[in-house]
Amino acid sequence: MSNAPKMIICVRKDLNMRKGKIAAQTAHASMSFLVKGNLAGAVLHKELTEVEAAWLSGSFTKIVVYVNSEAELLARIQAGEAAGVTVHPTHDNGLTEFHGVKTLTCAAFGPDLPEVLDPLTGGLPLL
Repeated sequence: MSNAPKMIICVRKDLNMRKGKIAAQTAHASMSFLVKGNLAGAVLHKELTEVEAAWLSGSFTKIVVYVNSEAELLARIQAGEAAGVTVHPTHDNGLTEFHGVKTLTCAAFGPDLPEVLDPLTGGLPLL
């Protein structure tokens, strides 16, 4: 078992998103790690932790798992934040799906070490 940093992206399966929508939403979630807190048009600047730097200089490991409801995803997000894990909830603006309603679609956890992320997401099934 590897001890290398990874990112876990948790997707809501109950939304029945098209494959392309899932791909776009998970990409948004993973990119949030770099752009969160940066203003549009500003030079990208983020202080990286040692683990984040290792992840960026390594294999960018991402694992996509799923939950069956918004409530389950919100509970995972809350648990992650309570544990001090960096969590990036992702909302779709509803322009192509969800009838114009902004919708929580997924969340990225980390990047962080397996021993930090596995208690939060380790039991979830792969998408």
